Amino acid sequence: MISTGRKILGYVAASAVLLVGWQLLAMLIASPALPGPAPALTDFVRLFVPALLPQLGYSAWRVLASVAIGTLLAVPLGLVLGRSPRADAVFAPLVFLSYPVPKAVFLPVLLVLLGIGNTSIIALIALIVFFQILVTARDAARQIPSGSVTSVRSLGADRWQVFRHVVLPASMPDVFTALRISSGTAIAVLFFSESTAGQTGLGWYIYDAWGRIAYSEMFAGIVAMALLGVVLYELIESAERRVCRWTRAGR
Repeated sequence: MISTGRKILGYVAASAVLLVGWQLLAMLIASPALPGPAPALTDFVRLFVPALLPQLGYSAWRVLASVAIGTLLAVPLGLVLGRSPRADAVFAPLVFLSYPVPKAVFLPVLLVLLGIGNTSIIALIALIVFFQILVTARDAARQIPSGSVTSVRSLGADRWQVFRHVVLPASMPDVFTALRISSGTAIAVLFFSESTAGQTGLGWYIYDAWGRIAYSEMFAGIVAMALLGVVLYELIESAERRVCRWTRAGR
């Protein structure tokens, strides 16, 4: 397992590389639209408490609620489809027909049905996360060796015990992998939905700063959204270490 100290050191080194690359790119382009890291980070510190922190709170609430709703709905349904051939035969075609459709196109529909604000944004992100987790959970459950299930049933386990002690533990590493991937998608859709349909949040803040030609403030908002993505990723990593301890035993 990678120690906390090494992980922090890795983040510091990666941040230094990104800052140097950012500065070099800003010098090369020499445009007000791409300020260097110094003015952007200065505005980030100056505006964090009065302006960025409230918008960060809105965005964090939306993305956390969306990921939680999408995951809690998708995991049990995906595992049931993966272990029930009859249910899979009925619902899998519907899932795979609707999965490739870009869910972002439903934002206007959600705005009409749910209005502008938290509900429509959370519904859109939850819908995207739901399908990504659902497909992964279904495939993970289908790949469980039949011998693992048979051996537990031979000991007298019922369906619920097989699900709890075999299907769920065997599928969770793949589910967390999909959840980590979904976190990046969730942040991207959060920006799109807040800048299009929101009146609060980091996406709205970035779009508003762009409209005011306040480019250093815009990049301060981008930094805040990047930090939100990193924190969300680390939360998922921490949850995986607690839930799937056996996968980390030899690391």
